Amino acid sequence: MSIFIDDDTRLVVQGITGRDGSFHTRQMMEYGTRVVAGVTPGKGGQDFEGPGGERIPVFNAMDEAVAKTGANTSVVYVPPVFAADAILEATDSGISLVVAITEGVPVLDMARAHAFARDKGVRIIGPNCPGLISPGKAKVGILPAQIVAEGPIGVVSRSGTLTYEAVFQLTNVGLGQTTCVGIGGDPLIGTNFIDCLEAFEFDSDTKAVVMIGEIGGTDEQEAAVFVKERMSKPVVGFIAGQTAPPGRQMGHAGAIISGSAGTAEEKIKAFEDNGISVAQRPADIVGLIQDVLK
Repeated sequence: MSIFIDDDTRLVVQGITGRDGSFHTRQMMEYGTRVVAGVTPGKGGQDFEGPGGERIPVFNAMDEAVAKTGANTSVVYVPPVFAADAILEATDSGISLVVAITEGVPVLDMARAHAFARDKGVRIIGPNCPGLISPGKAKVGILPAQIVAEGPIGVVSRSGTLTYEAVFQLTNVGLGQTTCVGIGGDPLIGTNFIDCLEAFEFDSDTKAVVMIGEIGGTDEQEAAVFVKERMSKPVVGFIAGQTAPPGRQMGHAGAIISGSAGTAEEKIKAFEDNGISVAQRPADIVGLIQDVLK
């Protein structure tokens, strides 16, 4: 099994005719994801050519694309100034999942988009995220497919690059993944650690979870309590930004320490206090996962 995406995923690419959208659409199709439509306002009626010569219809609007193709998922490769409107349009179209790759979306815009999605019962992953991949089933976003393999480990991370590092190391020792989810590093995101942990807990094929956090905010601390109180499966953690100076943004917009609750030390302590094995370095993740699976 997997979480959020699977063999039944029917994907619309918003911004399919742009540079990033077209490149990653072909990558997703090569992996086997069923891309059924693209949306670019003003370019409706055109076709997008896939890597094998497939012709993907392009529509002007999401509602038309969903109505004509039966799509259930959208991925957003739209410039920041237009991204929130694209997410709102996708949310209103009848699909169940929106994956927002775009970085730099204004927080106030996303506050409105997230509130609208909650009212509609639509899940948003991101923005400012690499998306997700369920090995052997579907890829939605920009995660490199060549580093994943099918297996029993769930991965959820705020950091795209560290997701790749952890997955690469797991695959190299024969520990494949059920789903790898990059939730994004913005201050306001649609799907958080707890959402993913809960989904992994109910996924029968997931036997253990890797959770990669970073400085800033309190999501990791809240997730740690959830692990102790609600999860039966072992969780291994890592916190990035252990040497970051207070008050300075380090990479992601949400990776800024504002008080003791956002420090790496406080997050690591929360993990350890709630029974989560903590890797001191990304290279230690594999050993900890092997230990908890014994």
